[in-house]
Amino acid sequence: MPAFRPRHLCSMAAALVLTVAAPATAASAASAADTDSATPLREVMFVGNNWDGTADVVRSSGDFAKVGRLDVIPDKDRRMAEINADPIKWIYFMAIRNGVGEGHDQFVDDMYSTPDGRSVVVSRPSFADVVSIDLATGGINWRFPVSGYRSDHMAVSPDGSRVAVSASTSNTVHVLDIGTGRQLGSFTTGDKPHENIFTKDGKYIWNMSIGDVTTSLDDPAWDWTKGDRHITVVDATTYKRVRTIDMRQRLDAFGLKDFSDAVRPAVFSPDESTFYFQVSFFNGFFEYDVAGDRITRMKTLPKNPATSEDRTTWVNDSRHHGLSMNPDGTELCVAGTMDDYATVVDRATLQEGPLIPASKPYWATVSGDGKDCVISESGADQITAIDFATGRKVTSVAVGDHPQRVRLGHVQADWTGPSAG
Repeated sequence: MPAFRPRHLCSMAAALVLTVAAPATAASAASAADTDSATPLREVMFVGNNWDGTADVVRSSGDFAKVGRLDVIPDKDRRMAEINADPIKWIYFMAIRNGVGEGHDQFVDDMYSTPDGRSVVVSRPSFADVVSIDLATGGINWRFPVSGYRSDHMAVSPDGSRVAVSASTSNTVHVLDIGTGRQLGSFTTGDKPHENIFTKDGKYIWNMSIGDVTTSLDDPAWDWTKGDRHITVVDATTYKRVRTIDMRQRLDAFGLKDFSDAVRPAVFSPDESTFYFQVSFFNGFFEYDVAGDRITRMKTLPKNPATSEDRTTWVNDSRHHGLSMNPDGTELCVAGTMDDYATVVDRATLQEGPLIPASKPYWATVSGDGKDCVISESGADQITAIDFATGRKVTSVAVGDHPQRVRLGHVQADWTGPSAG
């Protein structure tokens, strides 16, 4: 196990939420396909720099070299004027800054490009909205204020025509037309919706709610105070609930009554028969049999000796936050957020590989070619690629202040940044 650099962890908490989207209409899907076929596109990765209010655009594989940078808060002065004129908005804005923001504003959480590679849609927690930004000019195409006072994770429909955003404080997911920003539907979740995952056929959305992660009542004895946490499975066309999964019952049946049932980042196996997920306060993850409706395996990963065991110092009640799987479904990649490492885990044996030191890794995704796991090191302002096959570090690339979400997307083939930026 490699040596770790001691790091002071500030006490903080906040509600992280997730988002969903639903299938497009035939007309919008056809329009997107026509545009894609006529315009040369380039696959890239968007890296959201939360405290900067920027998104770095890098190559999707290989050396992950920078392609360009985008300002995602070009309307900052106008938004701040609105917040300063409304006492309630101002209170929530300052609560985000002094809580989950660790003294910083949260200007970008999640982002997805449009199918034609001409715009990127961004959720902005501190501004409680979603905006579409023109990649050529840097200007705003449309803006959608979410219900409540904070926006967070997003997801895009399999055909790329719809985007959804979670509204943290209203337990609501809004589904929007990615081209116009018009709301197409919405649905309610448990307390503080977090990640959403579409089934690959686009028929269902799995939504995970994590409850109240802003309190210091982190002892297992007080777990009941965290709120209603469950997985909500909805029809991706009607947004009607078709199933509810309470992991409290499944964890209890597995003999883990003291474990939190707040499901954090999660990933399906390629055939979607198995579901892997992280929970609050745990350095590891679980395996869940979808058809059998039961937890089948648990993987505990090493603790960093330098990490405080005081749960109130762990960001948003998490210990590990970030989980991805290679396209073949043979390897999992885990971001050990509070333990300052990332590692690749063999799915068959659950044996972890080398622990790659990383500074507060906040997310884990897969490179465009499927060869590498890409993590965001929010504490070092860089992204790092780890080879799925060897578990070894490939490269690190500097980005902006406090990178969090990293998403694959597309830009015009000759794009290097907004002309006005």
